[in-house]
Amino acid sequence: MSLSERLGAVTFKGNPMTLVGAEVKAGDKAPDFSVLAGDLSEVTLASSKGKIRLISVVPSLDTPVCDLQTKRFNEEASKLPAGIAVYTVSTDLPFAQKRWCGAAGADKITALSDHRETSFGKAYGVLIKELRLLARAVFVIGADDRIQYAEVVKEVTQHPNYEAALNALKSGAQA
Repeated sequence: MSLSERLGAVTFKGNPMTLVGAEVKAGDKAPDFSVLAGDLSEVTLASSKGKIRLISVVPSLDTPVCDLQTKRFNEEASKLPAGIAVYTVSTDLPFAQKRWCGAAGADKITALSDHRETSFGKAYGVLIKELRLLARAVFVIGADDRIQYAEVVKEVTQHPNYEAALNALKSGAQA
């Protein structure tokens, strides 16, 4: 099965990039994926079945905007009700993610690595073909496994719309 490619779907420092995989939109059934947790165990969509999930997607935790984005969602996660899972997905190795989380004190989010098969990137249409990194994005998935919110940031070096993502997350939690 060949995956669709979306030429120029995002830019990186102004340069058009190709995203691999179909665009995921609000209302869609959330695609399954297989990523690695810090202990190298497999994590799939079903691993958090019945929970509302915020998935923050970053190219690499070791870059300034990704660092700030992940710290912001970690801070927000501490204010959220139980039953909401907050993940950060990148192609960083699990060991690098664990080191970054420890150094940053990021203990309210779960870092997940898509380095092995880029399964998440392809399923959610955020794999940057030219860089083998993930585009910056935020997804909110409801307890019913439907996408409630999807934002792929047009310019990879820019921040996502934190307020819109958090509002979607909070409205989903009240439903």
